[in-house]
Amino acid sequence: MARRLGQSISKTAALVGCSQSAVVSIYQKCSKERAVVNQRQGHGRPRLIDACGERKLARVVQSNRRATVAQFAQEVNAGSDRKVSKYTVHHSLLRMGLHKHR
Repeated sequence: MARRLGQSISKTAALVGCSQSAVVSIYQKCSKERAVVNQRQGHGRPRLIDACGERKLARVVQSNRRATVAQFAQEVNAGSDRKVSKYTVHHSLLRMGLHKHR
């Protein structure tokens, strides 16, 4: 909108907080298609174990390092209204960098 009101590319980029090339490409797309597609990430199903849940899971793992993933899932599900499977717990542990060792 700032570009349509006569602002320069550099002032529009500073106002929006992005690069000048991004302003040019989006303005060209908008003038051609009359619509701008939102390309931000974050689409899809939200995670069952969020950042708070991962911290709780890390505390459970630190309390008993030799427990199985199924036992971790039971402990996580004990005080929660959302039930997660052992596969979800396993993938969360991998994402947190906690792997099994021999």
